[in-house]
Amino acid sequence: MGAGFAAADRFVAEVRDGKLRPGYVLLGDETFLYERCRKAVLEILVPEQMRDFCLSDLDLSETNIFEALDRARTPSLMAPFQVFFVRGLKALYTRGAKKEEFAAIEEYFRSPNPQCVILFVADHIRIPSDPRRMDMDDKNRYERIRETLGEWCGMVELARVDETDALSWIVTESERLDVKFEQDAARELADALGADMMLIASEWNKLLLYAGEKKHVTLGDVETMVLAAKQRSLYELTDAISARDTARALKLLAGLLNASDGGEDSAIGHLYMLARTFRQMLVILEKNVRDPRAIWQALWQGFRMPPFAAEDLIRQARRYKGSREITRALRLIARADLELRSQPPDKRLVLERLVFDLTKEPKAARAESDAQYAMDLG
Repeated sequence: MGAGFAAADRFVAEVRDGKLRPGYVLLGDETFLYERCRKAVLEILVPEQMRDFCLSDLDLSETNIFEALDRARTPSLMAPFQVFFVRGLKALYTRGAKKEEFAAIEEYFRSPNPQCVILFVADHIRIPSDPRRMDMDDKNRYERIRETLGEWCGMVELARVDETDALSWIVTESERLDVKFEQDAARELADALGADMMLIASEWNKLLLYAGEKKHVTLGDVETMVLAAKQRSLYELTDAISARDTARALKLLAGLLNASDGGEDSAIGHLYMLARTFRQMLVILEKNVRDPRAIWQALWQGFRMPPFAAEDLIRQARRYKGSREITRALRLIARADLELRSQPPDKRLVLERLVFDLTKEPKAARAESDAQYAMDLG
């Protein structure tokens, strides 16, 4: 498989072989490969019964790097090994030189806690399947991270997957489970979903369940199942959110949750698809796309929606007054994602609260936030 899979698989092998470095940077916004790495870390290094004591999910937009390093430096009395996922790495590279912060990082990694691994998540960078096509801003961000953290941390590039690698994954995973996935069916699945591995994996699982005991997936099965109710329901949900229709949005969310197992992976999958759709709307708004025919120039391969959704998504994007409103929505989704990964008692409640926040008028949401701030001060 391609570079993205190879980098993720090398990292997983290091974890399995116990050849860990004190720190890693997971570079790139390919969520499927990130989840592949995270799953391996949790399975091998974080026993489920010890999760509350040895796993920490931090965000540098809420926790400063000094506190994060201090927690990593302090041995746990309850767990033999600690794992820290540190998101929001972008905060280290904005607003000033951050000399003290990088000095603290250097000091920690010169004498790291041997019973701890820190995984920095740089998902603000997009690495295309062909690195030569990387955006110049992303190149600069990548180089800055490599220059500052590369000496101390392993760099794991989570590049976007191309259609050839997506096709290879479908065939390989099917063979592993002794399922015959016809070549035409695999190609149609990869093509229809634009090599989006999160969507492909979700639909692949659904197709295997549909195939059942016959263990054979045909082109007709893909045409019947892919891009059906679940994906259409997502665009119906974003339609209700963009129309500020809270009641309809909550009803659609309930339908999505009832159609899935409702577990952590399912909830995170819904959030991923929601964030992806809002990012598409942000590009549509910023590039002033008004015609579905122009959408294929605005959105790159692997980041496009199915053809049936193009016109709807343009209409939804244009309901927002500007990119600031969509950026606010993406921040709310990111906050919910962090909360879901912190093992909340009720994942459905996290998603319902997110829908409430997303359907509020920004002014109302800001006023409520100010009121809460005033209460906190009191």
